[in-house]
Amino acid sequence: MQTQDQFVAARRKDWDELDVLLATDRPLHKLPALQISRAAALYRSLCSDLMRARAAGYGPDLIGFLDGLAARAHNALYAAPPYRLGAVWDLMVRDFPRTLRKRVRFFAFSAALFLLPGTVGFLGAMGSRAFAAQVLPESVLSEMEQSYSKDLGRSGGENALMAGFYVYNNVGIAFRCFATGILFGLGSVFFLIYNGLVIGTVLGAVVRAGHGGNILTFVCGHSPFELTAIVIAGAAGLQMGYALVSTGGRTRWGSLREQAREIAYLVLGAAVMLGIAATVEGFWSPSAAPAPVKWVVAAVLSTLVTLYFVLAGRGRGAQRP
Repeated sequence: MQTQDQFVAARRKDWDELDVLLATDRPLHKLPALQISRAAALYRSLCSDLMRARAAGYGPDLIGFLDGLAARAHNALYAAPPYRLGAVWDLMVRDFPRTLRKRVRFFAFSAALFLLPGTVGFLGAMGSRAFAAQVLPESVLSEMEQSYSKDLGRSGGENALMAGFYVYNNVGIAFRCFATGILFGLGSVFFLIYNGLVIGTVLGAVVRAGHGGNILTFVCGHSPFELTAIVIAGAAGLQMGYALVSTGGRTRWGSLREQAREIAYLVLGAAVMLGIAATVEGFWSPSAAPAPVKWVVAAVLSTLVTLYFVLAGRGRGAQRP
């Protein structure tokens, strides 16, 4: 059996090489691929050396040194990457719009499930109060008509309170449209149809009551963000359900893991859009700005949202390494 000094002399070169790789200023995952591969091989050899040293009963100083070096190498190779504010920027300017364009079929299907029932609800409520009462309780319809029959202006404190409520409400709707996609997509289908029908019915009932100008002027500013985000959340749920149905020969869990990154991009991007929608709905929509100004702003915001999804993340450097 080797003495401790012989063992150290034979293995010291690899330990020092690994220590140098771990001591660089750059994180290990940003090093060239060959250096990362070399670090992984040295780490495996180090683990073997540590077991041999313990089995041979070498001194505690050597075992402590090897144990510490192994811990550093393990953390460098397998620890989760640190949180970066730049990751939010990468998500919004590149990953989110590119993923939506790539999965535009899910988005189109989600939009159809949301907009077609919304149109039915709007036209039905416009034509018949009885139709609206079949979708929503009479008390809810009366409350909505009363709310939009008057000025919707609020104080600054109320605006902040309502912005928080809108975040809670909108995220709840979007979350149900997404999360229930785990039921092989059927939950997302249901909640997209349901929410589209309810929103269309409310809009039609209020317009029928003669307050269409008030409600449309109120919602025009935040709708480009809010409704689009809900549809995107539904698209993420549909993609999740599809991954569970069409597995491509993998297990259902493996198929879902394959789609997880894209689904996460869609959900996180939709969450950011809902935050923007809540801010606009809480502070701009109830403001005293004239109706023509609100409609111009709404047109600008709608154009910006459209251009964002069409153009963002394109061009040189758009593809992630």
